[in-house]
Amino acid sequence: MRETAEGFFHACESGKGWAECSQYCTPDATFSAQASMLGDVRALEHYTNWMEGLFELMPDASYELNAFGVDEDTGKVLAFGVFRGTHTGKGGPVAPTGKSVEADYVYIMEFDQMGRKIKHMTKVWNDAFSAAQVGWG
Repeated sequence: MRETAEGFFHACESGKGWAECSQYCTPDATFSAQASMLGDVRALEHYTNWMEGLFELMPDASYELNAFGVDEDTGKVLAFGVFRGTHTGKGGPVAPTGKSVEADYVYIMEFDQMGRKIKHMTKVWNDAFSAAQVGWG
């Protein structure tokens, strides 16, 4: 589980999209988040593509992985990171602001019964805080 989760995390957080991330997930993997920016996103495929698009808005985007935990008993892996980026690319809810974001977040990746592929992921993230930092509020 750890190797799969790490591969997924790094691919997703590097903006590789579903083309790269799909190898770590079931084809119908689901997604959830209590964040209004992601309110309509229910498929992990759509989330990974959303992250890919974020790199167009923030070409300097990067992440820092701060903690990683594997719970074999529940089939879950948690990753805690910090996302950083500056809105200099075209697109998004407003013209480029030149402002930066530094946001903490957690991925909770749930694996299939065999422990081979991610079947669901929850993102814990304060999107309103991030939007205000980058000037989208």
